Formats: sequence, structure tokens, C-alpha cells
Amino acid sequence: MLLVIDVGNTNTGLGVFDGRRLTVSWRLASRREQTADEYGIFIQSLMASQGIERGRIKAIAISNVVPPAQQTLEGMCEKYFGIRPFSVEPAVNVKMVLRVENPQEVGPDRIVNAVAAVELYGPPLIVIDFGTATTFDCVNARGEFIGGAIAPGIAASAEALISKAARLYRVEFVRPKEAIGRNTVTNIQSGLVYGYASLVDGLVGRLRAEMDGDPKVIATGGLAPLIQEAARTIQQVNPDLTLEGLRLVWEQAHPSGP
Repeated sequence: MLLVIDVGNTNTGLGVFDGRRLTVSWRLASRREQTADEYGIFIQSLMASQGIERGRIKAIAISNVVPPAQQTLEGMCEKYFGIRPFSVEPAVNVKMVLRVENPQEVGPDRIVNAVAAVELYGPPLIVIDFGTATTFDCVNARGEFIGGAIAPGIAASAEALISKAARLYRVEFVRPKEAIGRNTVTNIQSGLVYGYASLVDGLVGRLRAEMDGDPKVIATGGLAPLIQEAARTIQQVNPDLTLEGLRLVWEQAHPSGP
């Protein structure tokens, strides 16, 4: 079995693959101060709850955008699983061609998303990940990553708004019935949901105009289903895209298995 770990600034995704089948996945809050022991005990507890024994894990693949956590993650893998993990490093151990000015600056999460989307849907593509930041990743018809865009995440924007506006407050992230809000709650919800849907549609339109062919638009991330309801351009949501990409990148680097 393959354990995959996707560490983001806000959330951490975990998954266990049995061959190519994702048997179970979890979504947790990221904590930068988490120790190797905390990671190890918690992950083993999650696995035990699903009847997965530690010894069945033969390899571990990591995508991490929080550099201070890397040493902790590696220590956890070696201490609790006896495995030296494979960590995704764009332009180093990923086969996808990166047609950008500074390949080493591209986040590993963006690359594994692109790899998974190419495998599952075929290029050309635009992959949108609704995380701490909202990233737009463009893959041309040859399956090459050619760049994209980064916008503030929905939750981050909402927190910034609330922290700067004394009379505004947190609201539930749901789609209001109408764009014209009739009270403070629906005003904020309209701005967040319909505002971000318009951001997505507008930016996708500009990206498509600069790409050849007819790129498919795939979305992932916790708030992707919400924005898909309001946006016109998102064609499909895949909540496990990053985990699938981690498996694929690991398999490409280890064609003979663990």
C-alpha cells in the first residue's frame, strides 16, 4: 500500500492506495508546530480506524508547500513506518515538462494536480485548486505545464475583509438565492460566492484565449463544489485530484514498485 500526504498551508490531505485504488482519505487542519510524534500517532490512529495495519504501508509520497514541516514529516515516516519518503520536487523528480521561467518555484501541489488531470482527463487543461490560495494551472495540448495564475483564497479573503471592517462578521460559505443581498449575511455571501465565481469565469476566459485548443476546466479543493454551482466554466470537480497526482508521480519515479 502507498500512503500519500499532501501538506497545505491550511489543510493536510491523507490517502492510502491499494494499487491504483484509493481505499480511504482524510482531510485535516494543518498545524506548523505539529511534531513527528503527533503526525505518526495520529496517522496510525486514522489507519487503525479503517483496519489498515502499519506494516501494510510499503511506500510514502509527500507533497509539501510548508518548508518548515519537511524535516518533521521525513522523521515521522522513518520513525513510525521505517520508510524513507518520496517528496515531490518540481523540475527534479517529476517527468512533466515545466515551460516556465523558474521551474523550481512551482509548488509541488500544482504539479501533482496537473499530472493527475492529464492522466484522468487529457490535455489541454486548466486546473483550479481552491485552497489557501486559488491556483489556476495551465497544461498545453502536449501535456506541458505552462504556468497559470494565483489569486487569494476564498477563506483568506473573507478573513481579511472581516479583520479590516469593524461591522462585518463571519458568515457560512453557502450560495445565496440571489446576487442582490437583502441583509448583511447575504450581502457577504453574494460577494464571496458570486464574486469568486465571476473571478473564476473571467480568468478562465483570459487563460483559454492564450491557449491552443479547447482546454477542459477541472477543479479541486474543499470549496470547489460551492463555486461550481455558481460558475459557468468549471466542467468537473475531483476532490481527490491531488492525492491521485501524488500516486501517479510516485509511480512514474518508481516504475518497478516499492
